[in-house]
Amino acid sequence: MRVLGIETSCDETGVAIYDSEAGLLAHGLFSQIDMHAEYGGVVPELASRDHIRKLPALIRTCFKEAGLAWGDIDGVAYTSGPGLIGALMVGATVGRSMAMAWDVPAIAVHHMEGHLLAPMLEDNPPAFPFVALLVSGGHTQLIDVSGIGDYELLGETLDDAAGEAFDKTAKMMGLPYPGGPLLSKIAAQGVAGRFVFPRPMVDRPGLEMSFSGLKTAVRKVIASVTVDEVVSPVDQADIARGFQDAIVDTLVIKCRRALRQTGHKTLVIAGGVSANLHLRESLDGLAKKERAVLFYPRTEFCTDNGAMIAYAGCQRLLAGERSDLSIQPRPRWPLSELSIPESA
Repeated sequence: MRVLGIETSCDETGVAIYDSEAGLLAHGLFSQIDMHAEYGGVVPELASRDHIRKLPALIRTCFKEAGLAWGDIDGVAYTSGPGLIGALMVGATVGRSMAMAWDVPAIAVHHMEGHLLAPMLEDNPPAFPFVALLVSGGHTQLIDVSGIGDYELLGETLDDAAGEAFDKTAKMMGLPYPGGPLLSKIAAQGVAGRFVFPRPMVDRPGLEMSFSGLKTAVRKVIASVTVDEVVSPVDQADIARGFQDAIVDTLVIKCRRALRQTGHKTLVIAGGVSANLHLRESLDGLAKKERAVLFYPRTEFCTDNGAMIAYAGCQRLLAGERSDLSIQPRPRWPLSELSIPESA
């Protein structure tokens, strides 16, 4: 089965074509970072308008790259939530309309299920069951994954997601948007141990997380080293290193608990922050100590992309699922509400 995947949940327009037998045939992505940088964050209306402009050309390019005739597919998958309502409407409307025009089934895909299954696009995918750490700008969750659609939430952040904490901390340090990746880059130049920040909620049982207090601690340190409203590059690097170490240590501790609680020997990380090299290296070390195996998607599939939506949609279409003609984007959509495909 060949499936066209469309991702427009936020500020990246992603399109891909996935074949259940041949694998990923084509994928493309337009990022809106430069457009939103002027405003210091995502402007929803501008995001929606840009998705409208970019989708048609991106879809045509993917068909050309895949060597397929226009409409030579068996289904269309589109992100239906969670995300920005206007952006979701664009992808859902285009996807639903194209499926109707080509007389093929359509499927509404959960954005986080796409991230969760992104490692399945690799040549050596993980086998079920496994513990998954979904870590992005909007979500930080630990999930017990028994199969497609069979997800049990083990723990999540009670406030800011890890990626959100990265971006907000970067902004406090005066770094340009998007600050999270830049903060990680600067942290690599910092001295470990000069600034030691709290590891939130690791001194109590459970798998819940919280990062708002960590941001407060960083803000106090920034204020203490600011001279004439400027933080020196050396201080920036050392603060970034201390902050990143605190986030990564917290996630490693929680992942260790999740592996021991479930008894699983496979750990998957996915979402934008899973591209963080320090996090990958630390979790790889954890996996070795726990005699487990770590899996993660290639860097280009860590952030939002059409390939993960095409794959997730393909699995549900193969199981016989279909979405009706209505277009009902869900800006908020708990992963726990997903059903298990009947063929699973």
